Amino acid sequence: MSENLSFNPFVIDPFTFGSKLFRASLDCAKAAQYYSMGICSYNNAFMEPATQAAKSFREAEEGKGTGGNEYVRLEEINRELFNKGMWSGISAIAEFYWKKVFGFQTALLETMIDGNGALTKFAEREAAVARMIAEEYPKAIRYVESEYGLHLDNGGYIKVAETPRFELYQVLPTNDVQVREGGKPIVIIPPYVLGPHILAFLPGEQKSYVHAFANQGIPTYIRIVRNINTTPDVQIMTGEDDATDTRFFCDKVSQIHHKPITLSGFCQGGFIATLDLLSGELDGLVDALITCVSPMDGTRSKAITDYINCLPSRYRELDYAVKTLPNGNRVVDGGIMSWVFKLMSMDSESPVAAFHRDLEMFSKSNGNGISKTAAALNYWMKYDQRDLPLEITRLSHQSYTVPVAPDGALPVQLFGRPLNFKRIKEDNIRWLLCYAAGDNLIDPPAALAPLDYIKVEVTKYSKGHGAIATSHSDPKSKTSLDHVFPDGSRGPVRFQLDLDAALVA
Repeated sequence: MSENLSFNPFVIDPFTFGSKLFRASLDCAKAAQYYSMGICSYNNAFMEPATQAAKSFREAEEGKGTGGNEYVRLEEINRELFNKGMWSGISAIAEFYWKKVFGFQTALLETMIDGNGALTKFAEREAAVARMIAEEYPKAIRYVESEYGLHLDNGGYIKVAETPRFELYQVLPTNDVQVREGGKPIVIIPPYVLGPHILAFLPGEQKSYVHAFANQGIPTYIRIVRNINTTPDVQIMTGEDDATDTRFFCDKVSQIHHKPITLSGFCQGGFIATLDLLSGELDGLVDALITCVSPMDGTRSKAITDYINCLPSRYRELDYAVKTLPNGNRVVDGGIMSWVFKLMSMDSESPVAAFHRDLEMFSKSNGNGISKTAAALNYWMKYDQRDLPLEITRLSHQSYTVPVAPDGALPVQLFGRPLNFKRIKEDNIRWLLCYAAGDNLIDPPAALAPLDYIKVEVTKYSKGHGAIATSHSDPKSKTSLDHVFPDGSRGPVRFQLDLDAALVA
């Protein structure tokens, strides 16, 4: 009886337990140090555009006089954004803290009762995960550059034509497939905002929109805008220049393959491609259109329009994101535009919330490595920002402030000509419209706007904005771009293959 009363469930001796506790404490201290480094790094990266944004604001305000109540409202919006970011950060910290406290307590009790190494393993793991996000992740993001995007000098691309503003490259297959020279060609228009590299995300991992076509033997071409920082013709480019150059390229491709061309645009590239087509400049050259997550009526994209509408009218002008180059040309600052999208999503994109989201991602991987996909996505967001031609951006800005008219007329013109979605039907253009149900950048109603005026083929994807160009481009995916889906809808590559087959038949 006395032996039962004196039973001690803790089998580990005090010296061994103290040793384990000391080792765990050192690792926890390391984790805290890396944690602090990571938080500071994310915060600094988030605030990088602030200096240029302040400069652009001062330049736009010159000569306007005092803003009066509009200044007061702007200050209120700043406070609202700060509070939203602060509370999202606090929520992320609290969720992280309680998970770690529970994990620590569980490991501590296991060590005390069983004498195992649960406590030291827990602390080692937390230190490894924190080190990964603070030190290894930034290195991985830089290292993935050699595999990410278009490397036009590696032999996988052929320059076909050029203008003062663009270059046209043929994308060659990365597998053993041969290009069908008599096949129906496709010309792909990347977005100005996101750049062309997102469409060749990780070719070596078979996550590439352009290679999804090329690897099926489809004659595949991509239009690349020249470096805006060193090319004045790009800096002052208009929508008419875009349409004229696109016609030039389509004519070149038509001469090579002697088949009508499919024009494909991703995000803003789809909107611009549609404008070019509606302008009539591509008549006789293009008979099919593929758009992916493209804002066809920006006023239906709730997140962006809510942000614009909350601003006083004084601050809704595009000039607040414009910078003047040394040669006097004015362009839209890509860093500020990217920052605006983050400000609109402060619930999830505040630096503290974003840091903890990535920390959780690495925690689930048990610190066993950084995926190339995660590194490439962050490389794209961190290093692939680019400034934008002012007049091209005005077209998009107009579409986000003025809705499409009830008769299908768009709020912009090219060459002084009205543009109307109904022209697609009149010209017998086959249109595949792809959208993403989980898109938090281009709301589905903004992409689906043409359906109110004409009948087009629609394919729904379930993931977010960039998934069609990344995970869905993988031929091993169940939602691969060359599939026909259970509801009868088709991926873009399957759509193109079927069009080509119909021409042969």
